[in-house]
Amino acid sequence: MSKFLRSIDFWDLLLAAACLAVFLYAAVFVPNFVSGFNLSQLAASASEKALLILPMTLLIICREIDLSIASVLALTSVIFGLAVQAGIPTFAAIPLTLLFGALLGAFNGFLVSALGLQSLVVTLGTMALYRGIGYILLGTGSVNILPPAIVDFGINNLPGTQIPWTIVPFVLLAPVFAIVLQKTATGKRLYALGGSPEVARYSGINTHRMVLSLFVVSGVVAAIAGVVYTARLANARANNALGMELDVITIVLLGGVSVFGGKGKLTGVMLALVLIAIIRNVLALNQIGGDAQGMIIGLLLIGSLLVGNYWRSLEERLSRSRALRETKG
Repeated sequence: MSKFLRSIDFWDLLLAAACLAVFLYAAVFVPNFVSGFNLSQLAASASEKALLILPMTLLIICREIDLSIASVLALTSVIFGLAVQAGIPTFAAIPLTLLFGALLGAFNGFLVSALGLQSLVVTLGTMALYRGIGYILLGTGSVNILPPAIVDFGINNLPGTQIPWTIVPFVLLAPVFAIVLQKTATGKRLYALGGSPEVARYSGINTHRMVLSLFVVSGVVAAIAGVVYTARLANARANNALGMELDVITIVLLGGVSVFGGKGKLTGVMLALVLIAIIRNVLALNQIGGDAQGMIIGLLLIGSLLVGNYWRSLEERLSRSRALRETKG
């Protein structure tokens, strides 16, 4: 029994309790919160962020970060919109968009892995670069005449349910990322790289290739999110997902992934996604605007970091105390 209790992650348990508490509060005190339409819209509005947290989690575990992830979403949205506007069939435009996403991610990865540059600085630069390319390609206009299949995907639900089609890519990809991270040798290498890059390198892990691969995956997933975003809003614009990278990073850190690398699980990140999605929805239903929402989410992140640091220091003290008692015993 004690072994089972030790296996329970305190932070995941705290996030789950917070999700339940906020949901119950909203269900009782916020009109229309539990309506099928509202819950469907809640899930749809989180579709792109849900996708972006997957590669971001892996990157931060490996002590890297991708600040350009929302700009890749915007640029691939523009590329997808221009492709369908040019008459390219949807079944060809989507793979083309994903290929561009992979190339954008590979460029980030090359600068970080091959040239040894800091991912924070590299992706800060490409965040502006990629969005700027989007403006060069499309200007301040938009592509809002899309194939019926894309429009239907963006606005319809799964037959007989209130589950939006836009959340399906996340539902399909999330188990793959979770299994890779928790159940495979690749996942162990990711944690090893985040724990100590030098030790990982000397143990035979090809760290450069791993980092490059992670950025390519980040670009591809951001391109998928770009297609989803384009379908959901029925337009492609260069300013799509402006500032979304901050929400994504907040969710990942709130989910218990250490900013110093080597620690974190997707379960906590998904719980953080649900928590923030519910909070934003409740605030919107109460007519609280985006700026105020951002302030509240920022305070939530700061509070979570304070509680997380306190809990980690308490765990370390308890561990040292336990080890001391065992030594004396």
